Amino acid sequence: MTAKEVVKQFYDLDFAKDDTVLDLIHPNCELNWNSSKGYTCLDYKGIQEKIADIRETYFTFNYKLSHLLEDNNTVTARYTIYGTPIEKDGEDNNQEAIAHFISIWEVKDGKLYRGYEISQLLDDKAENISTFSEINI
Repeated sequence: MTAKEVVKQFYDLDFAKDDTVLDLIHPNCELNWNSSKGYTCLDYKGIQEKIADIRETYFTFNYKLSHLLEDNNTVTARYTIYGTPIEKDGEDNNQEAIAHFISIWEVKDGKLYRGYEISQLLDDKAENISTFSEINI
């Protein structure tokens, strides 16, 4: 599997429901994330805890990719996260856009190894990602 295929497989998962999410994370993974709350560095355990938090908060948690670019074992992804909060009482078809991301992943041994992310919470003026065509590998 190419690095691009690994990253696409990762972002095709529903993090609130799929038990295989961590299978695509390298045990020595490091994720460097710049968000509106500041800088965070997560290792495998930190990512595992974030996924557990997602599962406590959302019925669904999906990614819609608009860009996926590969350079050897490094992949850049641009996407919007959509989720159905538990307050919606299980209405899977009522997902809300949450945030926009750009992530750069180094893939090692067929798993996400080093990540660099920047995110922005959704606002009324943000580009509507649903206007982008489907990603093809």
